[in-house]
Amino acid sequence: MLESGAAAREVLGVSGERVCSTEREREIGESGRETAMGPRQGVGAIKPFRLVKYLSLSSLVVILACTILLSVFISQRAKAILLKKSERYALLVAENLNHQVFFQFTIPTLIADGEIKLSRQNQYERLDRVVRNTIHGFSIERVNIYDPTQTLTYSTDQDSMGMVGDLGPPFQRALGEETVSVIQGDGYPFWGSAREESKQLLVTYLPMWEERAMSWKRGKILGVFEISQDVTADYKTIHRFQWIVVSGFLLFVGVLFLTISLIARRAERIIKARSAEKERLEEQLYQAERLAALGEMIAGVSHEIRNPLGIIRSTAELLHGRIENDRQRRLSYIIVEEATRLNDILTEFLDFARPKTPKVAMCRIEDILDRNLASMEGQLQRSSIQVERLHEAGDTLVEADADLLYRAFVNLLANAVQAMPEGGTLRVRTLVRASGGKPPRFELRIRDSGPGIPEDVRKKIFNPFFTTREEGTGLGLAIVRSIIDSHGGEIEVRSREGRGTNMIIRLPLTQVRDE
Repeated sequence: MLESGAAAREVLGVSGERVCSTEREREIGESGRETAMGPRQGVGAIKPFRLVKYLSLSSLVVILACTILLSVFISQRAKAILLKKSERYALLVAENLNHQVFFQFTIPTLIADGEIKLSRQNQYERLDRVVRNTIHGFSIERVNIYDPTQTLTYSTDQDSMGMVGDLGPPFQRALGEETVSVIQGDGYPFWGSAREESKQLLVTYLPMWEERAMSWKRGKILGVFEISQDVTADYKTIHRFQWIVVSGFLLFVGVLFLTISLIARRAERIIKARSAEKERLEEQLYQAERLAALGEMIAGVSHEIRNPLGIIRSTAELLHGRIENDRQRRLSYIIVEEATRLNDILTEFLDFARPKTPKVAMCRIEDILDRNLASMEGQLQRSSIQVERLHEAGDTLVEADADLLYRAFVNLLANAVQAMPEGGTLRVRTLVRASGGKPPRFELRIRDSGPGIPEDVRKKIFNPFFTTREEGTGLGLAIVRSIIDSHGGEIEVRSREGRGTNMIIRLPLTQVRDE
């Protein structure tokens, strides 16, 4: 006995060192894990993705700026083409006008009157008739004829005749046999819209020359034609066109931005979900490593304690059978009873440290629950607890280990009963449900009407050795989770203070086997 106690103390001493070592490893692992997960999640996932979003947004801004510049270029190019076309149009009119005026007015007037004086009404009417017949059908607003001294000798607006103008460089260049065009009007701003009454005139200055019979060469310059064309409609068309271009590009960029935003948001959600899943898996891996080390230590200690404990129990039972003194028999019975209780605790430790591999077979979960409730019938009656059974799974069979599930359900039902010391309702519901495109799974819900579990406690209830009761090892729910995990299932806790607790277990109908 003394040697066994010394051996146990030695084992406990070694185990104590293991606990300290395990705690140090846990602290180092926790800090290392946080250090490893933090930068990896922040730098490896979020920052590069933010960089991609910033690059996308900056690219869209550049595209928008380029589209505006391109639309300005297109509109200005269209205006230049319009100006060139109008200049050629005016040149064609001026050549025809010059020919008609010289041969139908100038020569006949000189022959008939000997001189040209447009102050005479008949000469003005003759010239005006020639000019109007020539420009008839053309988009000409007004025709003025100046002599070399810039005196207005003829105009389709008779009231302005005889005026001396200051036409500046365009007039002098026209005297030098050049064609010069200028735009007169309020103009059409790029971002705004012109007034309805605004008018755009293209004024072209062209030389008026002396015609030579049977020759393509020009004679002496007699004056300058000033031909005004109304190009308001053309400018309005260009203005509408440039807005169509800008609006089209803005619409394109807007659709592109919206598409990229939707893709970016979806990608961000996916990255966050994967990051959370990665963190959860790393947490599970860390928890599994910690529990493996803890289980190894517990298994060694339990095995070393169990041998001397068996000797103590068998010796106490032997003494109990031989002692005739009632007081001594009572003491030996206490030894046997406590040794048995301690052996049960060690068994629970070993079940946690070395979980059994499920021996699966097709079974009906409702039958297992009926066995559990039948074994607890006396306790349920004493606690004034009513049981509601809602079996909605029909004759569905589940491939599982019936004995392990029986033990798991015992722990869950016992916790539910202990949560209702003054009585209440225990609801047991079974059903088959499929969600999220996954295969259907068997679902068990055990709900009590107790006070519920506080949120800070709810996060710890599956941790080994965590308990809120004075008695118990705190391994019951940890073993339940281990059994459910070994079946490929999952367990969920839903609880609100004052509204009871709902334990939800989901199990696959068939087990996945490795190749």
